[in-house]
Amino acid sequence: MGKISRDTPLAEITLRRYEKPVVSDRELVRKLCLSVGLLQPGDSRDVVVDVLYILLKGRQNKEELHSEEIKNKVMDMRKSLGLPMLGIASSNIRRQLKRLKDLYLIETNANLYRITEFGQ
Repeated sequence: MGKISRDTPLAEITLRRYEKPVVSDRELVRKLCLSVGLLQPGDSRDVVVDVLYILLKGRQNKEELHSEEIKNKVMDMRKSLGLPMLGIASSNIRRQLKRLKDLYLIETNANLYRITEFGQ
């Protein structure tokens, strides 16, 4: 039986320190959506980012939100950021909420939506 590995010390290790990137909260949520497959790179209809962002903000205040409240907050946020009003129909907001619910990121309680780990 042959040897599987050798005990050879590393000749060199390079450690690099990078600056923390300055990214907005919305960009962090966008990266999360990209990483879990809710969004594809280059998608122009990124309303799912805003829906999740609103729910995360609601979690900080212990709010449970109705889909219409979420829609209104998404519209206000997109208007304040100067983003196009694409995908903000009530039916699309509910579809995005369903996608988030199917991934177990959010949950419903009597038609009110909240982040799953709400109590913690």
